[in-house]
Amino acid sequence: MTEHSRTAHLSAGDLTGATWFKSSHSDGAAQCIEVADLRATSYRAVAVRDSKDPNGPAFLVEPAVFAGFTAFAADFEV
Repeated sequence: MTEHSRTAHLSAGDLTGATWFKSSHSDGAAQCIEVADLRATSYRAVAVRDSKDPNGPAFLVEPAVFAGFTAFAADFEV
């Protein structure tokens, strides 16, 4: 990852121009996240934020790590 990913406090508001997406499986409950694909930017990452706090904190994840997370989540049963 780039040096951007080492930022101690990253606000979703700092990611101007990011297009945020919520899962189509989201039912509007309190446990939702949103993601922004920043691979084509200098961040070269996927950004994640709490959908209830769109101007709050966000974190960056390497694309391969996020792909592993989504594969796990797709197979996970509660």
